[in-house]
Parts: sequence; structure tokens; C-alpha cells
Amino acid sequence: MIKDITLGQYFPGKSPIHAMDARMKIVLTMVFIIGLFLVQNLWGYLIIIAFLAAVIALSKVPPVLFIKGVKPLLFIILFTAVLNLFYGTGEPLWQWGFLRITANGIRNAVMMALRIILLIAGTSVLTYTTSPIMLTDAIEQLLGPLKRFKLPVHELAMMMTIALRFIPTLIEETDKIMNAQKARGADFESGKLMERIRALIPILVPLFVSAFRRADELAIAMECRCYHGGEGRTRMKQMHMSRRDVIAAAVVLACLGGVIALNILF
Repeated sequence: MIKDITLGQYFPGKSPIHAMDARMKIVLTMVFIIGLFLVQNLWGYLIIIAFLAAVIALSKVPPVLFIKGVKPLLFIILFTAVLNLFYGTGEPLWQWGFLRITANGIRNAVMMALRIILLIAGTSVLTYTTSPIMLTDAIEQLLGPLKRFKLPVHELAMMMTIALRFIPTLIEETDKIMNAQKARGADFESGKLMERIRALIPILVPLFVSAFRRADELAIAMECRCYHGGEGRTRMKQMHMSRRDVIAAAVVLACLGGVIALNILF
């Protein structure tokens, strides 16, 4: 299960999605999330699914990676769906005490699960097709107006990107520690809840030690390269908007308009 987590990974490529401006990808991802939460009927979800399928096909990232990204969160998705199952209104199809399932509850559960899956897949496209360096530059430029309020925009963007970049590293480290503990006879899959929690201590302690060691090594490496924040810093690669970005923005806005129109009509 640990190996299935692909959050924060970048997969190099030469697809049209990879070639887009990172700033535009971040903005369009936010618009996609807004449109996803505005959906109120099945037709709206069909538009979102068709759009996302086209984006994944254009990105040339193997679809199996998106499935792997959803698998670790499957419990949360099912738990959320079950909760929504009992909060529907209308005539109950099944009832036991204060618990009841209605047709509206089933609809809410299915749509909530679908919304979370599409949210994970849609945001994964951004990290799969954008390098950490480009993400840092894009976030810094998008937050640029906040510099007028004396906010450390560059440092904030750098911290967010470093955190995202080290997620795969920490996942790999966790997997190694778990395998080492299993070789010593540790059992993480049986026993009562408290026993399982105690079994995680031999994993968490070395994981925290490793994380602090990596953070210290990163700080030393940045100091050795005379890193002093964003003041006076130049970039090797400059970001430029192209016709591709304008077309992508038009398509995303058209999908958002379609979702809003379907909410009004149905």
C-alpha cells in the first residue's frame, strides 16, 4: 500500500500538458476544483469525467498511476460515502432505529465518492506534469502581489514545493523501515487497535530521525550554494504564456459554464 502512494511525484514527458505554463496549470486546477464542487447532477459529472479523461490522455501519464493514487485513500472515500448514505431525505428504503437509507442518500453517497476520486485525479495531473522547480516559480509569481504586504512569498513557495517534493522520499523511507521491522519479527496487521498503534512506534521514531537528518542536509546544501532567499535571484528558464495555454483556459471555462448551465436546467 505504501508503494502505491504517488502524491508529489513528477513524471517527465513532452506532452501538451507538460508544455503548458505552470502558472496556468495551477489556476486551471483551481477552476477545475471549483467546477467539481459546483456539480449537482449526473450530467455535470459526465462533463467533468470526459474533460479529465481527455486531459489524462493528452498528458501521456499512464492511467494506472492515477488508480494507484486513489487506492491509499480508498478507506476515506468509502467512509465518507457511508456517512452520506444515512443523511438523505425522503422516503426510507431501509430503516433500523435512527439509521435509514433513502434514494437521496444513495445518490449523495455515490456523488460524494465520485467527487473525491475526481478531485484526487484532477490535482494529480498538476504534480505529475509539473516539475518541483516550475511549481516553485509559478507559486511565487502567482503570490507576487502579496509582497506589497511584506509577506515572504518566495520562502512560502519554496517551503510548499520542498514539502511536496519530499513526500515520495518519505514514503520510500517508510517502506524501507517497515520492511526492516518486519524482518525483525514486527507485526503491523494483527492484534487489537492499541497493539497496532504501539507497533507503529518503531516506525515513527526512525522516520522522524531520518526526516530531521534530511532537513539538516538540505539546509547545509542550500547554504553551501549561497542561497539567501528570493532577493536578487534569477531563473534559468522563464515562463511564457502561449496559444496552448489560452486554448486550455477556454476549454476549462467552457466546461465550467456547461456545469453551471446544467445546474440551472436540471
